[in-house]
Amino acid sequence: MLNALEIVTTVIVGVMVGVEFSVAFVMNRIFNALPEDSGQLARAHGGRMLGAVMPVWYIGSLVLVAVWAVAGWHHDGAGLVVTAGALLILSVVMSLLLLVPINNRGKTWTPENRPEDWKEQMNRWDRWHYVRVAVIIAAFALLVAALA
Repeated sequence: MLNALEIVTTVIVGVMVGVEFSVAFVMNRIFNALPEDSGQLARAHGGRMLGAVMPVWYIGSLVLVAVWAVAGWHHDGAGLVVTAGALLILSVVMSLLLLVPINNRGKTWTPENRPEDWKEQMNRWDRWHYVRVAVIIAAFALLVAALA
């Protein structure tokens, strides 16, 4: 049963990492290259859509890692799992304090109501998102290493 938990957790966290990596290095670059107001509208829509899904995914991943850490406490790799969990906690804290406030504003913007500094706010979100992606990649790598 522990083996199944390890695999399911690693896959779920890995897919989450893939989504966030794609947002950072693929989707936002596509959105930024769209003409006129399309990029801002795409970011607002993405913020609404992913803003609804990602909190469940982050918390669910963290819960799975915590269960793995407890269930596998006396097995090899437990320290790696605990460290991965700590990194996932960091990513949730970063999200709540740094990214979610910007996302909550950005998802309501239209070309008619967006603030003059909307691009600067999106650039700030992007920079924090790159850091968060690095954190969750590190957590994922630790989970993969714990499987060995």
